[in-house]
Amino acid sequence: MKFRGFTALALATGLFAAGVAYAQQQPPAGAPDLNAIAPQMPFNLPFGAPINLEKAQALVQAAMAEANKRGWPEDFAVVDWGGNLVAFARMDGAQLASIAIAEHKARTAARYRRPTVAFENGVQKFGFNYLLTLDDVIASRGGIPLVDGGKIIGAIGCSGGTGAQDEALCKAAVDAVMK
Repeated sequence: MKFRGFTALALATGLFAAGVAYAQQQPPAGAPDLNAIAPQMPFNLPFGAPINLEKAQALVQAAMAEANKRGWPEDFAVVDWGGNLVAFARMDGAQLASIAIAEHKARTAARYRRPTVAFENGVQKFGFNYLLTLDDVIASRGGIPLVDGGKIIGAIGCSGGTGAQDEALCKAAVDAVMK
């Protein structure tokens, strides 16, 4: 009986090791070459003057108006380019966990100067799990940098729905206020 257990354990260990080795052989189809040296820095927008309260509140109001129109109770956070909270709102009925998530999405988008969907795609589509080891990263849609005059002034984060819903509300707010 002990021999069967040992044999099963050895077989399982061998299959696990083979699976790990196979998974490491090939990058996913369409994955960018991480060893390629790009001619320009990606997402290299300079930081400008931080977003002011009036514009931050206008973004939150625009996002809430779109969420109300669609019937999606959400949480909204606007941060300056350093990731410091400038404006926040939680709609009635929005999930409590999304308070911190909305702030996290906004903070990540501002500090890394890119939409959080870039991290989601890196992990989900290309298997770049190392992205999850970077400080203050959230690999979930719904965080968008705010650009004014070609400079980052902050970011907005939305949370409470699916990633696609969160991202749609952020985009609606940016289109309404920043364009």
